[in-house]
Amino acid sequence: MMAYVFGLQDSYRVIQISDCHLLAEPDGWFYGVQPYRQLEALVSQRHREQPDALILTGDLTQDHSLASYQLLAQLLSGWSCPVFYLPGNHDDMELMQQAFVSSPFSPDTELSLGDWRLCLLNSKGPTPAGHFDTTRQQQLQQQLLSYPAEAAVWLFCHHHISPMGSFIDQHIQLDASVLWQIIGSDRRIKGVAHGHCHYAYDKIQQGIQLVGCPASSVQFLLTPDYQPVAARPGYIEWIFNANAKAASAVDWQFLEG
Repeated sequence: MMAYVFGLQDSYRVIQISDCHLLAEPDGWFYGVQPYRQLEALVSQRHREQPDALILTGDLTQDHSLASYQLLAQLLSGWSCPVFYLPGNHDDMELMQQAFVSSPFSPDTELSLGDWRLCLLNSKGPTPAGHFDTTRQQQLQQQLLSYPAEAAVWLFCHHHISPMGSFIDQHIQLDASVLWQIIGSDRRIKGVAHGHCHYAYDKIQQGIQLVGCPASSVQFLLTPDYQPVAARPGYIEWIFNANAKAASAVDWQFLEG
């Protein structure tokens, strides 16, 4: 486990981008949109007022190509804030690490922001469904043991851990019950943020805040069958107060036009 420690300030602004589904060609099409052009517009807008950190929560590629990751690396090459990433079911960690070897990309899987600890979890498995095996469970538990009592924790992963009531539930986190046990045993864990569902939502379940990040590519309807919707690229803007006792905020954003 590697940690990136941010300097002390009153609050921290973090951008979460998910489900880019990039192709090797920048003008390639995916369900009625050009994923790279969508992301390019989003990144161009946010570049003018960069956050303290950018977190990419998986499914960055659609065609599983090195070229798609290289397009993303080139797109973010001029950013001054650190860029963190975790894999989705479409991703290849070896290719990600090969493409994201230089700044601003960071291989760290923990962000330390004042009292806050943001844990980036790997939920990629052998199928499109989420996988969080015994080894990963133990790693998370050991990570939590290292935190001070006053810390507050947010978990970031790709797969959802609570049913959405739609087709995407066939690819839910298969080990969700064990993950819920870990969450329930540590009151410092305040919430879980994920991608995968291409749907923005925010709810409280078992005292934990669950947040779904919209996709930068297409959005999904909450229907029994697979229905992507060509819409504006979305992302989440987070505000984490250095003092975890103060309120923190989450805000969905979609590009205008």
